Amino acid sequence: MSVALINYGSGNLRSAEKALVRAAAGKHEIVVTDDPEVIARAERIVLPGVGAFAACMAALEARSGVIEAMTEAVQVKGAPFFGICVGMQLLASRGLEFGETKGLGWIPGDVRKLTDAGDPTIKIPHMGWNGLSAVIDHPVFAGLRDGQTVYFTHSFAFFPQDSADVAAYVEHGERFPAAVARDNVAGVQFHPEKSQAVGLDLLARFLEWRP
Repeated sequence: MSVALINYGSGNLRSAEKALVRAAAGKHEIVVTDDPEVIARAERIVLPGVGAFAACMAALEARSGVIEAMTEAVQVKGAPFFGICVGMQLLASRGLEFGETKGLGWIPGDVRKLTDAGDPTIKIPHMGWNGLSAVIDHPVFAGLRDGQTVYFTHSFAFFPQDSADVAAYVEHGERFPAAVARDNVAGVQFHPEKSQAVGLDLLARFLEWRP
């Protein structure tokens, strides 16, 4: 089974690749690519991402035909999709960082800056290990549980319009989504590739997911 890991210059591309290869355990081919033909026929799509929403969206748009190929694979053919950090945020309708930037719009909602809620002990960016809450019953997230700690590094978060699209929450200054899921699309704000065994288990579950 081919898994297209989208190469658009993201800083966590290689660490995501290494984690996916380990999680695949030889059962799936992980292909790092920005070739629209390869992406369109891939059986699964993974979109990594770190940095600013606008810059990542611009980098993705700069790869000719990549967004169209992703849309064909995921939205038309139904290939399972997994977004990591900004790769998950790009699912939103728009990002509100350095102005307003249109996202993929696959899960309606906004990406906005985290708030410290007036608490000087809350540091932004949100960096380090933090516990999940309200984890839903979902094949990709079945290995997670309330209180499970995973690794975050970000200043912005994705807030879907429909709370039914939220797969797990986390709290840091405010309560915000740590994971999302809708139909054959899923994503996480945290970094599975930095979350040790629990992260590898999550990626392995995605690789076996048949929505």
